[in-house]
Formats: sequence, structure tokens, C-alpha cells
Amino acid sequence: MKLQTITKTDVSKTTILIRLMVGAVFLFADTRGAGRFEKIGLPYPEFLGSFVGTFEVICGFLLLIGLFTRLASLPLIVILLWLLQQLNQRF
Repeated sequence: MKLQTITKTDVSKTTILIRLMVGAVFLFADTRGAGRFEKIGLPYPEFLGSFVGTFEVICGFLLLIGLFTRLASLPLIVILLWLLQQLNQRF
């Protein structure tokens, strides 16, 4: 895969708007910290809060500025799918 293909991003107004909204959500999602993981009963909330929060902030920032948007979205998708799977097991 060429680096140019990975870094390429769409410049339409709707794509930029969606990218800014999603990036802002993940960039500022870390303000809740480990408390959100402890509240829903996930194991090791301190570690998960730091680990997931770091990825959310870094990838959210990359999405917000439009840098490596395809690569930045992959960890966020994995985090969301893992969290959905964990929540389905608990409830």
C-alpha cells in the first residue's frame, strides 16, 4: 500500500464536517477517564482508562486535522467494537 493512498483524504464539505465532529467527540471523550470503565464493571479500569483514552485523544486529533484519517479510524473502530462486545456480555 502506498503512503499516498493511506494519507489521501476526501475534501468534500460533508466529509470534512463529519471528520471534525467525530474527531472532536473522540478528542474530548477522555475527560471521563477510568470512571466510565469502573462504572460499567470492566476489569482493570485504571489501565483501560489510560490505554483507551490515549488512543481516543491521539486518533481523535488526527481525525480532526485530517492526517492519516484511514489509519486513525482503525483503532477507534476496534475500541468501539470491543466495548460493544464487553457491554453485550455484561448486560
